[in-house]
Amino acid sequence: MASHKDYLDYILDALSLLDEITYRSMMGEYILYYRGKIFGGIYDDRFLVKETPSSKTMMHSIKKECPYEGAKEMILIEEIDNKEFLKELIENMYEELPFPKKESKRLYD
Repeated sequence: MASHKDYLDYILDALSLLDEITYRSMMGEYILYYRGKIFGGIYDDRFLVKETPSSKTMMHSIKKECPYEGAKEMILIEEIDNKEFLKELIENMYEELPFPKKESKRLYD
């Protein structure tokens, strides 16, 4: 089941205290970026973030879910209406996240 654009808009509004939030649509789901780093995504209308030391520490109770079959589990965010909490969570996660790997260009003859 793909995620709905309305749910993406709802999550982007919840993240509105953060500058530089972007997203990328991928196979009916949405990958979320903060300042160029992937911190989570929307999968089957669920807001999931990567597991980092900060995300584990800041969450009162952690519920992990798989974004899709075969993927690494991520943390389900249920406190969506708490914009201040989301801002602090994503900002704290930022330093612990890697920048995405650059895709290498293939040269063909």
